Amino acid sequence: MISFERVFILCCSLFFLFSNAVYGFQISPSKNQAKKHSIIYNKPAQNFFEGALLGNGGLGVVVSTRPDAVVLYFGHNNIWDIRIAENNKDSIGTFKEVFDKVSNISETKAKLIDDPWYENYHKLTTDNYSKPYPRPFPAGSIVLGFDRRKAELIGHRLDISNGMCEVVFLNSNKDTVFLKLFTEMEKDNLWLKLVNEKDEKVTSFFDRVRILPDPSTPKDFPKYSIREKFDEGFMSFKQILPSQEPNVYDVKKGNPMDKAFSLTISSVSPLRKESRINWDGLEEPMNSLEGAFVNKNDLLLCVSVVEGLNEKVQESNYTKPSIKEFDKARLSSEIIWENYWEKSGVFLEDKFLEEIWYRNLYFFNCSAKEGVTAPGLFANWSYNNIGTAWHGDYHMNYNTQQPFWMTFSSNHLEKNLPYVNLVESLMDVSKIWAKEYYELPGAYFPHSAYPVKMTMNPYPVPDWGWEISETPWTVQGLWWHYLYSGDEKFLKERAYNPIKSAVEFLVAYIERPEAKGGKRWKDNKYHIFPTIPPELYSLRPGFKYNYDVNIDLALTKFIFNAFEKMTEVLKTQKSDSKLIGSINKILKNYPDYPITNSKEYGEIFVSVPGEHDKVVYNVPLALSTVFPGEQHGLHSSSDTLKILKNTFRNQQNEGGNDLVFLNLQAARIGELDIERFKRQVNYSLLPNGTATDMVMQVHGRYSDRTDFDFMSKMGIWFENFGLPAVINECLLQSYTGTLRIFPNWPANQDAKFENLRAVGAFLVSAQQIDGKVNYVKIQCEKGGKLKVYSPWGSRGEIRKGEIISKITSDIIEVETKPGEVIFLSI
Repeated sequence: MISFERVFILCCSLFFLFSNAVYGFQISPSKNQAKKHSIIYNKPAQNFFEGALLGNGGLGVVVSTRPDAVVLYFGHNNIWDIRIAENNKDSIGTFKEVFDKVSNISETKAKLIDDPWYENYHKLTTDNYSKPYPRPFPAGSIVLGFDRRKAELIGHRLDISNGMCEVVFLNSNKDTVFLKLFTEMEKDNLWLKLVNEKDEKVTSFFDRVRILPDPSTPKDFPKYSIREKFDEGFMSFKQILPSQEPNVYDVKKGNPMDKAFSLTISSVSPLRKESRINWDGLEEPMNSLEGAFVNKNDLLLCVSVVEGLNEKVQESNYTKPSIKEFDKARLSSEIIWENYWEKSGVFLEDKFLEEIWYRNLYFFNCSAKEGVTAPGLFANWSYNNIGTAWHGDYHMNYNTQQPFWMTFSSNHLEKNLPYVNLVESLMDVSKIWAKEYYELPGAYFPHSAYPVKMTMNPYPVPDWGWEISETPWTVQGLWWHYLYSGDEKFLKERAYNPIKSAVEFLVAYIERPEAKGGKRWKDNKYHIFPTIPPELYSLRPGFKYNYDVNIDLALTKFIFNAFEKMTEVLKTQKSDSKLIGSINKILKNYPDYPITNSKEYGEIFVSVPGEHDKVVYNVPLALSTVFPGEQHGLHSSSDTLKILKNTFRNQQNEGGNDLVFLNLQAARIGELDIERFKRQVNYSLLPNGTATDMVMQVHGRYSDRTDFDFMSKMGIWFENFGLPAVINECLLQSYTGTLRIFPNWPANQDAKFENLRAVGAFLVSAQQIDGKVNYVKIQCEKGGKLKVYSPWGSRGEIRKGEIISKITSDIIEVETKPGEVIFLSI
């Protein structure tokens, strides 16, 4: 007898499918487009970087395939080796003490490290970071083996519109059979079901299943525990994650702050232990956490990952598989994906760019969500040492921020919240460091950070630990969140304190006597000194290249201006008057952005005063005023725009940190060569569809002996999921408050976009055909003044409800109300 709940779920599923079939484009055109860009692999994907990527924002799964098995690698944003070293606190000293010592080192030395004191100090301050922890910790692997005499693995297909992966087989009858896998979006479960082309269950050829705890598990960890209930089709292991370093941790007693996770597989079929005759002719029993399927009539599995404090993690916390639960999870996840894709969409004649857009939005949804730890460098996919380079941590000089850039224009503000949570979690340690090390108010945000409790800067090395740009850079995304949402509640409750704390530190740092005019500069200006250009020069004898870095100047000005505007919105000008006064005084006496001359390209911006024009950058610093500084762009004067274009043409970048960054800058000044951009993306693509970090040239940090793809083996680079932001900036720009439609899109390429988000909380849709913009539709969430550069000059019309008026100037200005829709057409 079929239960009412089963009938209800079936009816919901049929209604969902019927709605799509009937309404198609109208209900979810973006989801339909996403489906066109499924990732197909027509051979076994035996390598970690070939496998299909699944995830729910917390749980991450890599589906790799061997000719004899499907191998699943599990990770989770919340599962970390949480041990942390915080040694040498009393020996690090204060900023002033170190500054004074560095000031006395002879300028004749080539590098600071040549000085014995600094060499020892460098070793002291890198000691904590040299430990292998903290780091993301893999949650284990599962091997699902099959009899190759009864089946052949053909490949896999990942439908990015709904997160369904199908591993394709031919069985002994040459029938096509599919192992369907998906991650439940609301629970940390992976579901697996074996079916035929009609989605009916089939006889299974899988003969064994095995759980493998991660091989990188430290020997000083407590031994994992095992639970096996083969008659119930159940296997599980639990791993404790110690909260203390090995020299103080008592393995037997543990600690109340220990964390843990369990990985559990549950099968409809009971399991049993079997043995076989091995290559030596000896009987070989199955391993622990390995079992054979008793029932071959049906293969239905659920894998559950549970994580949290050790005392709360039980291996019994798992989902028992059934068709009812499978269908329920599938429907729920399908709806979540439907809602995700409804947020925005692009429809491009250039299918490669369209593919980049949809695939990276898919990967982002798999790897980040509210309520879960923000992803580190390599998101939630890991195995062994994959995903552990640089601790897999947060680098606050672009790596952490970059993937979240696309959340604003792509209309996925909810996906910026993990970043907001991260900033909030860093407030305590940032204030401690500002107070105890710098002896200044406010918050100094660290270069590197972990999702564990910190009481000191994890990387207090002056080489990179003195980068001032990272403090305004860290809080910039909170101001953008307000600009794109118009959410004053968010501004007051979540953005105000971090931004103000950053500004308090910056003002105090810039007002120090050492940074004001005097003998060093022979002027009356306020300088940002000392500081470090991100990924360039380090700290130099005599502080050469260690002041007025353009990205410091641009981001500090950005956040100063943001703070003043924030006080106007929140009406705190009176209580913040002293800080506002300091800001205005500094900005009135602010250094110019550094400029030099290139024989080949003319006047150009450079990263720091005194720099030559042949520098090979790692982070594309020379155009920092364009982005992330947002001081310059297409709105700039013709003279400035000429310098920007010269700078772009002159700039050399070694690769790794420029795939999104540099190309977004280029789009902002109308200089992005889209075909060249596509070739660079293609050069960086892995078989799983993600773009890795690839070296582009020598004469920077890399040499002719460098393996140009050495970073591709480190993990799945979360930062490059920001690629849709580059495409969005070609279609719509709004950072000045005035909308530009198709500002860097080729006239010979048709394109359409729906519901891209603009500054001012406007949702914008537009279409270009045969080089002409047909219409622009703007939905006004908050109301207020709407400003748009007219795509047609002083021609066309404005429709606002029933009122139609003529476009009479190059810039359209319309007063709007919340909920209004404005149509512009020719």
